[in-house]
Amino acid sequence: MPDLAQLIVQWGYPAIFVVVVLGNMGLPVPEETVLIVAGYLVWQGYLRLSIVLVVGVISAVAGDNLGYWLGRRFGQTLVERAARWAALGAERTGSLRRFVERYGALAVFLGRFFPGLRVLAGPLAGASGLRFRPFFVANVLGAIVFVPYALGLGYAIGYGLDTYVAKIRSAERGILIVLALAAGGFIVWRGLRVMRRR
Repeated sequence: MPDLAQLIVQWGYPAIFVVVVLGNMGLPVPEETVLIVAGYLVWQGYLRLSIVLVVGVISAVAGDNLGYWLGRRFGQTLVERAARWAALGAERTGSLRRFVERYGALAVFLGRFFPGLRVLAGPLAGASGLRFRPFFVANVLGAIVFVPYALGLGYAIGYGLDTYVAKIRSAERGILIVLALAAGGFIVWRGLRVMRRR
């Protein structure tokens, strides 16, 4: 993560653009991580939020469009190659393909939020014959929702969300211990009542 942040600080917005385009084309690069780191760097003051939002959305749309046209041109061969690059097995790739074929543009929109599908959404949509217009609309809407979400995660980390998450997890452990003790006490009490009746 520090190396990635240093790379983005050094190369700025072009680094974000290139990585996000490649990731949305179907190559296994950490485009979501880059956006989260970019959000963190916005919080630190290294980058401007408005520019990162524009660059992120444009690069996400452009990458998915390239993936779509490559999928249209090379079909299932490209999908299988991209799946191998992303270390997705044949069974997982098949289920993603069926999901895209069944839900079409909705799958493209939702694909932004699922790592395996995010990599393959463009190529799968092109290879499955989804028409370009619904694909493009879903692609743009997905990018408009996903990019601010990823940047917001990075910004929240800078704002101290990690501290709050740690506190919540600590409280959850305490609650679980209390519930476990209460459940144990209830079982013992219930067992004693049953034994007394006998």
